[in-house]
Amino acid sequence: MPTSQTDEDLSRLERDIRQLKIEFDQFFGGGRKRPPSDIEWRIEQVIKRYGDRAAEMNYGQRFRYGNLTQTYSKYREIFHKRMQRREEGKVDRHYGAAAREIEAERAKARRAARPQAVAVTSSDLEHEKNKVDELYCAFCEALSNSGESVDKLSREKFEQFLLQKSEQIRKQQGQEIEFLVSVENGKARLKARVKS
Repeated sequence: MPTSQTDEDLSRLERDIRQLKIEFDQFFGGGRKRPPSDIEWRIEQVIKRYGDRAAEMNYGQRFRYGNLTQTYSKYREIFHKRMQRREEGKVDRHYGAAAREIEAERAKARRAARPQAVAVTSSDLEHEKNKVDELYCAFCEALSNSGESVDKLSREKFEQFLLQKSEQIRKQQGQEIEFLVSVENGKARLKARVKS
């Protein structure tokens, strides 16, 4: 194959790869209705054609061809992963500087509006289910306010923990126990102490 034809084809391949990236970005941004399959097909045809004729290219052309195929493979992998996420409904949301600033303001307001600590005093939690419920709700709220997950916290396990803790404290010191739910340093806290 003539050297000039190979160079022209490689230059066209390079332009097509750049164009593919632009059109995929437009597609994912909502500017195009369909992915640029025609350019992708054209690129793959050139890559296949020159993949079979690598021996006919000089060193510089082979080097350029290798770089272009690597670039295309990288883009293709990124595009196909994004396409898969899109088909699964897991679309990434990209925020501009203004949106990030608004989100930061909202987070600041949430931190400022954080509820005060909740204190519940009990002498027998086993027979005071409403107090367990109050503590459970307060702790769940503290977790969500601090950005922690509430998924693994079940009402039953929480009650079990409270009963064990109150039993330990009662054996050591006294009858009335005060439970305190708060958010400290961005973390939800649950403390138990003897009511003085």
